[in-house]
Amino acid sequence: MKNIVETAIEAGTFKTLVEAVKTADLVKTLSGKGPFTVFAPNDAAFAKLPSGTIERLLKNKEKLTSVLTYHVVPRKVMATDVMKLRRAKTVQGQEISIDTTEGVKISGAKVIKTDIECTNGVIHVIDRVIMPK
Repeated sequence: MKNIVETAIEAGTFKTLVEAVKTADLVKTLSGKGPFTVFAPNDAAFAKLPSGTIERLLKNKEKLTSVLTYHVVPRKVMATDVMKLRRAKTVQGQEISIDTTEGVKISGAKVIKTDIECTNGVIHVIDRVIMPK
């Protein structure tokens, strides 16, 4: 089993996320002890952002870090646990909303794959990038 960053790199479907994590200097953190739960937008999710958004974020480390840490909960939350929650506080500081009425949505993003276990937490794949307020 690999850590969150290694798992994301190996999957091959998180190239944009991995690039953003590297740019924001979060590799060491997300490779650390954890545990973390990452609601990870795949490359298709990043492609849904308006034109130029990714480029602007990659040039603004503070904003990029805020967006990325909004996708991370500082504990391990498996899919069965998510079903019992309505909100979760993120590393960024704000809460994400959890809606389980039709599948699972995290602040409006649909969870499309769950429980990718890593040595320092778990990854759940979401279909769009969520933005903090």
